Amino acid sequence: MCGRYVIESSASELRQLFQALSELPNFAPSWNVAPTHHAPVLRRQPDTGERRLDLLQWGFVPRFTADIATARKPINARCETAASSPMFRDALARRRCLVPADAFYEWTSVGKAKQPHAVARADGMPMALAGLWEGWRGPDGMVLRSFAIITTTACEALVDLHERMPVVLEAADWPVWLGEQPGDAQALLKPSGSTFRTWKIAARVGNVRNDDPGLLEPLTESRPDSAPMLV
Repeated sequence: MCGRYVIESSASELRQLFQALSELPNFAPSWNVAPTHHAPVLRRQPDTGERRLDLLQWGFVPRFTADIATARKPINARCETAASSPMFRDALARRRCLVPADAFYEWTSVGKAKQPHAVARADGMPMALAGLWEGWRGPDGMVLRSFAIITTTACEALVDLHERMPVVLEAADWPVWLGEQPGDAQALLKPSGSTFRTWKIAARVGNVRNDDPGLLEPLTESRPDSAPMLV
């Protein structure tokens, strides 16, 4: 985790939620954001202190990367090792961000098959996932800005889906995480205390070519537990 997620909220809705002051990026909603895709990320502009909403590539490329074609581009950073990792420690100290997500997906094993599940906040609000971003400049001057999502151990309510989950930050924690206020940012990297709802969905979410609202439709089953469940 986290390997796929949803961003249905519009740029204007995200600007209002996160109080971003920058010009809004142009992006379409996606119900199947996958690695290498560009997605909206909220960052703090160091010179002005303004919150910016920009499109960054999912898949972290550190500044010291020599060959971007063959470089490893991790989509997740483990909270337990980010501070000591040469790949992430500088970004953790200086370039933290929020990754908006309306839902994310997890898979459980059912025999030899995999059953996908959707996970969203019970209150219907977008999640603010803790992220790290980086800017890489190529020999030709090209600049690539990328991000990774920080994961932690799953909260008790979600551990049956996966042993890990993205760090979900509450609004009160955003100023510290973004570096707007002093505080221990690393202390925020813990399982969420929010209430989530989870539901089974169809297996076609596994194909990144499928990207439509129907991916979030609850899987039709004869059993009563097919309805969304609060956890």
